[in-house]
Amino acid sequence: MQYLSVIVLAAEEEGSSGLDLILPDRVELIAGIIAFAIVFFFIWRWAWPTMNQTLEQRQAATVGQMEDAEKAKAEAESLLADYQSQLAEAKTEGNRIIEEARATAEQMKSDMLARAEEEAEGIRVKAREDTAAEKSRALADAKSQVGDISVDLAGKIVGESLDSDAHQALIDRYLADLEKL
Repeated sequence: MQYLSVIVLAAEEEGSSGLDLILPDRVELIAGIIAFAIVFFFIWRWAWPTMNQTLEQRQAATVGQMEDAEKAKAEAESLLADYQSQLAEAKTEGNRIIEEARATAEQMKSDMLARAEEEAEGIRVKAREDTAAEKSRALADAKSQVGDISVDLAGKIVGESLDSDAHQALIDRYLADLEKL
């Protein structure tokens, strides 16, 4: 603080006005203008074109990077669209395969049911045939036994023995009478 006071007091003692402090001497002014012109010339001649070239290169690089980014974005969007279409195709294919499997399962079920029905019908037919054959055999056995019993009974009632041909004719006639009833 004291130093400033000393400077201010020294300036007042000299008696010069404050305008000398703002405006430089002519020689200094001319030297400053010439120095500025020389520096300006060198900057304008060599530094400015280099700076312009650097700025243009930087701008071209930025534009190139933006174009590359746009290309990468477009490629990414294209890949995304391809991925989504492949995903949709895969879902469609999966649904188609599932539907085919269901249809195949239904067809197999129908075939198995039809085959089971055919086998069941075959078993029923065979059972009916076996039953009819067994019935026929049982009736034939019964006829034979009834005939033997009736011949024995007739022989006892009549008191004489019948010959086998007469005996068979009598049995057949008796059984025919029974079937008519």
